[in-house]
Amino acid sequence: MVDKPQMREVPVREAIGMMLPHDMTQILPGEFKGRLFKKGHVVTEADIEPLLSIGKEHIYVLEMPEGFIHEEEAGIRIAKAVSGGGLTLTEPYEGKVSMKASRTGLAKINEEAVHALNALDGIAFSTMYGDQVVHPGHTLAATRIIPLIMEEKRIIELEELAKQFDGPIVQVKLFQEKRIGLVTTGGEVFSGRIADKFGPAIRNKVEALGSEVVEQRFAPDDKEMIEKEINAFLEQGVDMILVTGGMSVDPDDRTPGAIAGVGAEVVRYGTPMLPGSMLMVAYKGDIPILGLPGAVMHEKFTSFDVFLPRILAGERIEAADMTRLGYGGLRKG
Repeated sequence: MVDKPQMREVPVREAIGMMLPHDMTQILPGEFKGRLFKKGHVVTEADIEPLLSIGKEHIYVLEMPEGFIHEEEAGIRIAKAVSGGGLTLTEPYEGKVSMKASRTGLAKINEEAVHALNALDGIAFSTMYGDQVVHPGHTLAATRIIPLIMEEKRIIELEELAKQFDGPIVQVKLFQEKRIGLVTTGGEVFSGRIADKFGPAIRNKVEALGSEVVEQRFAPDDKEMIEKEINAFLEQGVDMILVTGGMSVDPDDRTPGAIAGVGAEVVRYGTPMLPGSMLMVAYKGDIPILGLPGAVMHEKFTSFDVFLPRILAGERIEAADMTRLGYGGLRKG
């Protein structure tokens, strides 16, 4: 059971070395109103005159039992225990410490670890969903303890538990700069009867994450010609190949067969997310080859937008990743 911290009123000149239980506010009429000292501040000799200047002849101080630490120190230590690369920590505010992105990248959150740490009594550790694109200043997580003070040994227990997980619990993974080949299929586009809309949409998404579509090739609804263009990109040594068009169940749609036909290992064709259910993910060795659903042309967020950032962060997509998109994957009714 956590002992309650004791409040005691003391003359301000006798408060050196004692902790303030709340913020101290300074008001200079017409000039300034704000925090002079924050909650948890330990009074020093240099603080006496500023405290007297705001009319504090006596102040309340916080006395903690032996072996306990204040909520602000606890919050900082928890944040440091869970944080990895690409994060900056805020100063404690009312005991809470936030972890913010210091770079653009992919938010990685160890969900199992989050649950394990929150199972410890008195811990509040809250995060965003992982595998989302974040930019500098984006808050990924925040933490604090529930009581005002806590036994230090319980924070040590948390720090030791955090070390048991593989890698940081919260981090921002950098995107890799990848060279991407784009194959656009369909007789209507190949013949010029309609304008290509895939190319601009794909380029915008890829470039926003720091990669480049190095070339776009066109093919009719012909399996061998689509295979030829895919193989051309494989010979060029691109890092990723995207194939658009021909991903539905129409008899003349040839893209899925062409991707399999170049010897790629198909992870899965189809995913339960809507929009974007007709996505195919395959690999030729380490080169990802994706067959993109038509929704990519006109929808802001599809299954492609779920997996593109992960691939650009160097991750390999597994079948289980695709099947799990059903829960929470209804983005358009």
